[in-house]
Amino acid sequence: MATKQIGDVILDVKNISLSFGGVKALTDISFDVREHEVRAIIGPNGAGKSSMLNCVNGVYRPQQGAITFKGQTFSHMDSHQVATMGIGRTFQNLALFKGMSVIDNIMTGRNLRIKSNLFLQALRIGPAQREEEQHREFVEHIIDFLEIQAHRKTPVGQLPYGLQKRVDLGRALAMEPQLLLLDEPMAGMNVEEKQDMSRFVLDVNEEFGTTIVLIEHDMGVVMDISDRVVVLDYGKKIGDGTPEEVRNNEEVISAYLGTGH
Repeated sequence: MATKQIGDVILDVKNISLSFGGVKALTDISFDVREHEVRAIIGPNGAGKSSMLNCVNGVYRPQQGAITFKGQTFSHMDSHQVATMGIGRTFQNLALFKGMSVIDNIMTGRNLRIKSNLFLQALRIGPAQREEEQHREFVEHIIDFLEIQAHRKTPVGQLPYGLQKRVDLGRALAMEPQLLLLDEPMAGMNVEEKQDMSRFVLDVNEEFGTTIVLIEHDMGVVMDISDRVVVLDYGKKIGDGTPEEVRNNEEVISAYLGTGH
């Protein structure tokens, strides 16, 4: 893989702690993400990975700590603010509109970018029509990029799982995020689908210049596509570094890699 320019820190997570009732989901977690890198978060089930993403994109409000994105520091983010600032997200459980076509699903990702009012949009006249055409053009580019042209008009619910995951990625890309959070993008996929999705993740990182944070269980995938890896176990950070460093970390091996790897 050609060496790429990793930039300055774009996201800085400092001392995040999160509890639900008496249960600690995250304890004093700190890590950073640099511009243009692929940053993986790994760990066994229940390690706190999704909870961590939910703190970053405003779904959960941590009791302690702060998150800095592009130089602005927040004790918590709210979801709308996160999206307008340029953080996109895909979800473990697909939150797609199953009855809507591929193109219309991906268009929903453009909502933040639409400037004309709802009345003009409904009538599709004047500036609203021109604006919609521009957004559709952008969405068509994403559809080409993700190689799902043949399914543009297909209701998403009729597509195989691997392609639905691709549509989910397309919808997140339609927001033009600077930082993209991927929650288990390869879960439930066969080997071939995983290879395709790995390629798309790397292409998004390279061609769109998008910084990526991903949660992934498949260690082979993580080691292949990540620049740096942070490891959680029972809500605590037990490792952080390059894939090679993490692979050789004794604590990580016993917590994670020691079981069936």
